[in-house]
Amino acid sequence: MKRKDNIGSEGNTRKVGQQYEDVAAEYLENQGYCIMERNYRRRGGELDIVAKRDGMLIVCEVKYRKTAEQGSPLEAVDARKQMQISKMTAHYLVSHGYREEVPVRFDVIGIDGNGQIRHIENAFEYCYGR
Repeated sequence: MKRKDNIGSEGNTRKVGQQYEDVAAEYLENQGYCIMERNYRRRGGELDIVAKRDGMLIVCEVKYRKTAEQGSPLEAVDARKQMQISKMTAHYLVSHGYREEVPVRFDVIGIDGNGQIRHIENAFEYCYGR
């Protein structure tokens, strides 16, 4: 499916991001994941997709890159982003009544300009810090 990617303003960037999060959610559902929540936002960040599969909670970060010149979409989930996702996940778990021992996995879905999807399961570990 060809998409128009006029990225110029924050609104357009968010709209394009939403389109590819839709693609990623559909992909996950087709792989047997149950989508629990999308775009969980709180001060300090956002979780793109929270899903469940085989008793495990999966927090999935979705990254899209129109061209290779922007780098791999998977490279965009750097240490700073991993820390932000980890903090948001801790908030999500508490606010939704999950116990500390709930198994959580962090995945990254990268989508390139050709629509190719790369799903990296267990892409990083929980990051603890300040």
